[in-house]
Amino acid sequence: MTITIAIDGPAAAGKGTISKAVAEHLGLAHLDTGLLYRAVAARTLTGEDAIAVAQDLSAGDLEVENLRTAEVAQMASKVAAIPEVRLALVAFQRDFARHSDGAVLDGRDIGTVICPDAAVKLFVTASPEVRARRRYQEQAAQGSTDSYETVLTEVLARDERDMNRADAPLKPADDAVLIDTSDLGIKAAVDAAIRVIEQRMTDGA
Repeated sequence: MTITIAIDGPAAAGKGTISKAVAEHLGLAHLDTGLLYRAVAARTLTGEDAIAVAQDLSAGDLEVENLRTAEVAQMASKVAAIPEVRLALVAFQRDFARHSDGAVLDGRDIGTVICPDAAVKLFVTASPEVRARRRYQEQAAQGSTDSYETVLTEVLARDERDMNRADAPLKPADDAVLIDTSDLGIKAAVDAAIRVIEQRMTDGA
């Protein structure tokens, strides 16, 4: 059975980790759509035009090593607020979602804009403080000297941009199932997502 699974949520909520695990568990293709915006952001930081980059993006751009830096993450949120950039990347995402064996896509507007007819929609979230702590630890392990307070400020600023942008703001789809990972470890969060998905698949069979 072909199935599209949409997993949305704010930065550092765990949606990427959950999505990868779900895709592996079900044997489906996986796309971290945030990488599309990070790839555009990385090239924009070198002086290229964001819209032109988005219109010319290739799979190879998603393999660049510096896509996980804090600087790229902040720029990704900014370029994602540009309507022309979002429009240029919609086709890429929808084509991927039509993968013959099904697909798992994670991002910020998969269930609301990219795949509104997805069979299963999840919205993965956590408190800003918890998400900032996770991002702080991740960045510290990579050598960043930013303080927790600085990272929290960045997380809150990104939430503000993502939730209040005019085009495709971050919000749960009306029929999305909410998973709050604030007090969940990775295994518990993944297990919770798989339970919801398998139940939805059973109900829809």
